[in-house]
Amino acid sequence: MQRVPGHSFLALAAIVLVTPLAAFQADHSQQKSPQQAQPKAPQKGDSKINPKDGLRYRWIPPGTYTFGCSPQDKQCYDDELPTRKITLTKGFWLGETEVPQSAWEKVLPEIENPSNFVGKNLPVEEVTYYDASDYCQAIGGRLPTEAEWEYAARAGSTSSRYGDLDKIAWYFANSNFTTHPVGQKQPNAFGLYDMLGNVIEWTNTYFTVQLSQENIDPKGPREAEYRTLRGGGWFDDPELVRVSNRSWFEDGDTDYNVGFRCVSP
Repeated sequence: MQRVPGHSFLALAAIVLVTPLAAFQADHSQQKSPQQAQPKAPQKGDSKINPKDGLRYRWIPPGTYTFGCSPQDKQCYDDELPTRKITLTKGFWLGETEVPQSAWEKVLPEIENPSNFVGKNLPVEEVTYYDASDYCQAIGGRLPTEAEWEYAARAGSTSSRYGDLDKIAWYFANSNFTTHPVGQKQPNAFGLYDMLGNVIEWTNTYFTVQLSQENIDPKGPREAEYRTLRGGGWFDDPELVRVSNRSWFEDGDTDYNVGFRCVSP
């Protein structure tokens, strides 16, 4: 029986040890660290499509703003006062437009299109709070809170409107007594259309005359008779088409001036 020389045995051992180590290092170098694997955080201006309704949603970053009557706004009502600083600690995806009838029919085919003015790109209207909420839940989302709605509508502006009224909104003086296809007017700085005008929008917040003193991610009262709506619509005079104006309906009420948009997951 022939012996393997000592130095050859050592060389063989080295090969056996080094080869697995080299393979481990190569494998390990291909693995991404936890930080590298994390998806990029959304930024202002980002958008995405919700696959369930096919609509585009805009990223609204977290931030702080003054809720209520805008400085130098002489048209404010009592329920827009007192103003208060509000901080939203989490960003959210809000519908770029009000929900059009084509999306309604896609998501809720079992519920007849309730709209008075019929057209696939017209905003759905004559919807109750319950139906609007059901739609948003069906796409995996929800209605915005009142605080989220105003923050998104302002988009950093401290004025009563985020632009010239005729350029950003359909209202009584220019609507020709009808709704209009979504997204035709100028958007705000977050890329949102028709936050003012066309149809008033449901929120998820109960209405209260005395503004809540919640300052961090406010949700409003737990229960009340009315729900808050925002934005003004095609049938409204200019004083109602302002970012701080507040309207209210019972959850089962409808009107051909009332629609909605959703927060998407």
